[in-house]
Amino acid sequence: MLSAKMEDYLKAVYEAQRDGEGSVSTSAVAEMLDVTPPTASSMLEKLEERGFLEREKYKGVRLTTEGETVALEVVRHHRLLETYLTEQLGYDWAAVHDEADRLEHHISEEFERRVADALGDPTVDPHGDPIPDDSLTLVVTRVRDRDPEELAYLDEVGVTPGTRLAVTEVAPIGMVTVELDGGEAVSLPDDIARAIFVESAGDPPDNSEVADV
Repeated sequence: MLSAKMEDYLKAVYEAQRDGEGSVSTSAVAEMLDVTPPTASSMLEKLEERGFLEREKYKGVRLTTEGETVALEVVRHHRLLETYLTEQLGYDWAAVHDEADRLEHHISEEFERRVADALGDPTVDPHGDPIPDDSLTLVVTRVRDRDPEELAYLDEVGVTPGTRLAVTEVAPIGMVTVELDGGEAVSLPDDIARAIFVESAGDPPDNSEVADV
């Protein structure tokens, strides 16, 4: 289980990637979260060790597929809460961000579902940002081409650019299970998963990593 602080770091990397930064530098994350670069570096290293981030030499970090899934869940909570606070509780849209920041880590999936139902499953928050759907669907944007055997395996199991999928399990033995759009479950060894770049199915096209799975 991740702490609220860890989730904040993943969300910060997600937001920076969505803004077109590609790999995100430690200094950029530190500035976003108002912490010192050494503090940010320490936390990013922990998240990398746990498989939620991947570091690109001389460039910075990117979310893996697992990291992208966690970040999307936090972003969904945040944007649903902003919408609920505005539409149901009468908050001014300028005041909801900090409230949602405090609450986003602590709501259950049942509460999230009830909020979404009460709001009619909104697709955007009060500021116009897209709300990820509850399937947390990702789209494969590209696959690294360094290893022909990896490419052959991914082609065989149907994971290629444009494929829609959702992470369903991250096993401690180094396997990531994803569900493809047609419902088929595919298990990917961690090293192969890291060859995949993804983005949220609800995001506008960009060059964000996608998840290195």
